Amino acid sequence: MTGGWLMLPIIFCSVAVIAVSIERYWTLNPSKIAPRHQLGQVWSWIQQNQLDSERLKELRKSSQLGRILAAGLSNSRHGRDVMKDSIEEAASQVVHDMERFVGALGTIAAIAPLLGLLGTVIGMIKVFTALNLEGAGNAAVLAGGISEALVTTAAGLCVAIPAMIAHRFFVRRVDTLVVTMEQEAVKLVDALHNDRRVDLKVA
Repeated sequence: MTGGWLMLPIIFCSVAVIAVSIERYWTLNPSKIAPRHQLGQVWSWIQQNQLDSERLKELRKSSQLGRILAAGLSNSRHGRDVMKDSIEEAASQVVHDMERFVGALGTIAAIAPLLGLLGTVIGMIKVFTALNLEGAGNAAVLAGGISEALVTTAAGLCVAIPAMIAHRFFVRRVDTLVVTMEQEAVKLVDALHNDRRVDLKVA
C-alpha cells in the first residue's frame, strides 16, 4: 500500500468522519429536536385541560424538546424551583445525547495529521537507510521513496481538515439547539407560574 501500513488507520478515520457526519446531520435536525410549534401545542393542551398522562407520554416521545417539557410538566405542581430542577436534569441528558460522537470528530481532527506525520517519518527513515546502504547513485529510487513517505502526511491532512470543519459545525448546531430549548422551557415555566406575561403562540 502506498504510504505504508499507517494508511490503514488514516483510511479508518476517514470512514469514521463520513459515517459520524451523516449520522449527526440526520440526528441533529432542528425540526426533529425542537419543533417550532411544540410549545404552543402544549400550552393549548393546558388551556383546554387536555394534558393527562397519555399526552405527557406522547410529548416525551415526540422530540428532545418534548422530553424536556414533559419532565417539567410532570413536576409543575411542586413549585417553580422543582420544575426548573426537573427541566435541567432532563436537559443535561438530552444535551449528552446530542453531543454523542461529536467529540470523536475533534479527536480525529487532532490525530489524523499526527498519524500522517508518523508515516512520513517512518518512510524517511527507510529512505535514508536505503541511501546509506546503496548510496545516492539512483536518484529515481530516492525520489520515489520520499514521495511515498509524504503520501501519509497528505492523507492525514485530507482527513483532518474535513473532520475539524464537521466538528465545529456540529458543536455550533448543538449550542444553537440548546439555547432554543432553554428559551422554550423558560417560557413554559414563566407561563405556568405567572411570574410575567408570556406570549405562547399556539400552532
